[in-house]
Amino acid sequence: MTTPAQTLRAAITSGEHFIAAEAYSALTGRIVESVGFKAAYVGGHACSAFHYAVPDNGVFSQVEMLDQASRIADAITIPLIVDADTLGETVADAYHFTRRYIRRGIAGYHVEDEVNPKHSRYVGGLCSIADMQARIDAGVRARADSGGDLVIIARCDEMYDQTKGGGGKSDPAEAIRRATAYAKAGADAVVFASCPPADQPPLIAAMKGIVPVCTLGFNLPDTAFTLSTGWGWVTAAANHMKIARELMETGTFASANFNFPEKQALIDQPFYDSLIHDWAEKTGRETREKGAA
Repeated sequence: MTTPAQTLRAAITSGEHFIAAEAYSALTGRIVESVGFKAAYVGGHACSAFHYAVPDNGVFSQVEMLDQASRIADAITIPLIVDADTLGETVADAYHFTRRYIRRGIAGYHVEDEVNPKHSRYVGGLCSIADMQARIDAGVRARADSGGDLVIIARCDEMYDQTKGGGGKSDPAEAIRRATAYAKAGADAVVFASCPPADQPPLIAAMKGIVPVCTLGFNLPDTAFTLSTGWGWVTAAANHMKIARELMETGTFASANFNFPEKQALIDQPFYDSLIHDWAEKTGRETREKGAA
């Protein structure tokens, strides 16, 4: 049987660009699969904010991400790509968590070269190329030792400069040097995080024939796929805030929506209704025409 990682690997090598759409929960994973996306993606910020109400600056752990990502992967048949941050603090962490991601059926992850605490007011910069290569190598070794498969994406934050809250210095030559080294260490793809679209073509061209490139948040020519996040959980949270305020201020919620056509199918309501109905009939129990609305 084809594994999620094998499916993802085949999609990357097919030459046909695809989008891994945001899925920060089991239900949103079902949604992106139901509308036709070939892959799903759970971002660190989306998961930390929505499920734990904490920022994605190093406080959000790999244990917590594994918990949520496993629920998503279990609910869908398309491959799930996970934001694995720095994969912990040591190569032992990187090895250990890689094996756990494989065991949970995760198709791929991206590991980054930021220094914790990241994306904060602390200017930590990026780890050395050698240290990032060691993280990737630990993942590659864990994959081989587990006998499973996992697509390892190296996230290079060199173009995510300090004015935007990142640890890089926006040096294209350094970004290319790092990405090339990460590919040499065994990365299956690279992503230049928070790099403006206009600045990416030279980086993408430099990687041609070395390693596939994906983007974070937008589609670009000559890339393998896009990791799309931010639009789902933020919209959901903002809408929840809007309706909560409406209820608090008026005592009702005219703008609320309690149903939509695909709701029952997304949670397998018809299947479980049928399963329970069959059991009730076979055991002589009373049934009714319809289940829950």
